[in-house]
Amino acid sequence: MSSTHLSRQQARHLQLAAQGLLNTPRRKASKADALEAVRRMALLQIDTISVVARSPYMVLYSRIGDYPQEWLEQLLAEGALFEYWAHEACFVPVEDYGLLRHRMLSAESMGWKYSQRWLEQHCADIDNIVEHIRESGPVRSADFERKGGKGNGWWDWKPEKRHLEVLFTLGRLMVKERRGFQRVYDLAERVLPGWDDARDLPSPEEARLQMVRNSCRALGLVKAGWVADYYRLKRAPYGEMLAQLADQGELIAVKVEGWSDEAYVHASLAAELELAAAERLKSGNTAILSPFDPLVWDRKRALELFDFDYKIECYTPAHKRKYGYFTLPILNRGKLVGRLDAKAHRAQGLFEVKSLHLEPGVRVSQRLADDLSGALAKLAAWHRTPRLAISQAPDGLAERILA
Repeated sequence: MSSTHLSRQQARHLQLAAQGLLNTPRRKASKADALEAVRRMALLQIDTISVVARSPYMVLYSRIGDYPQEWLEQLLAEGALFEYWAHEACFVPVEDYGLLRHRMLSAESMGWKYSQRWLEQHCADIDNIVEHIRESGPVRSADFERKGGKGNGWWDWKPEKRHLEVLFTLGRLMVKERRGFQRVYDLAERVLPGWDDARDLPSPEEARLQMVRNSCRALGLVKAGWVADYYRLKRAPYGEMLAQLADQGELIAVKVEGWSDEAYVHASLAAELELAAAERLKSGNTAILSPFDPLVWDRKRALELFDFDYKIECYTPAHKRKYGYFTLPILNRGKLVGRLDAKAHRAQGLFEVKSLHLEPGVRVSQRLADDLSGALAKLAAWHRTPRLAISQAPDGLAERILA
């Protein structure tokens, strides 16, 4: 049976459909919609930068529209989500706890996230923290006073913070809830009392296969070179595994314009694939994305699928930045058309776009201006910064957006 042939734009639409970004939300969101969006993505990356909304909140906003940010903390506290190292630090649906449990049990492979030497050097203090939590209840890092003055960032954590993070990576502690976005740690057996390794733990091979399945479902359209990044799996030739999933009916083999590699569409998108092949799958959505959105967190995939070369520059020295400190990708009608550097001035009620850059070949038009005007006005309102200002944009685009 011959493979369906897709243009690059048809392929993009399929990935947007899988990610919940093809169209704008059609109704007011509920907390159940927020949970479903996380399940659809499989992973929701956590980052603390807050020049606009912190990343996990913004990723959800891009998919479900205006919603109260406290829903995310509520879903964590209710046990629908848990936190662990997946792509990076992520909120993960609790039903997938077993997929990441092997990382907790083999934490020596977790790089900087875990130090066996630290555990050995401070084992008495670490055991004391565990007993303190057992007897007195959950704790935050802030509950322990720093000795020797203020710290200088994550590289200068106080010892108790390091102890808590080691215990978290080992799976002995879990994040019970967040208060003011600070982690509150408790014993894993109290956060997840129904779990039993002997009864519930899948084999490493089963866990890896399910993570690949989740990645394929979340991305919608995949090729072998993209699979490992989603859960930070070990680099390996995944082509054979994807071919087997296609033989089992879980994936559908397709050919994408300009690619020599085999590509696959998840079977849950069979109806969308038929529409795409018939040029009937369209996107009218405009969204301002987080730098840590699953659509763009893999730089190679964003370049191969969207022709979008994206690098977040907040970790780049200021004099070397090309686009700005916290540039947000702009999704418009199925394409990544540009990026903007933004800051929410909450005390002043001002949402500032410091600069807006369009990709080469993207033409300034009234339709684009109208799309951006609507998307930015809604985003600013959700931030409770209803006044919108644009300092720099190409070819009179700022004036059209603000008109």
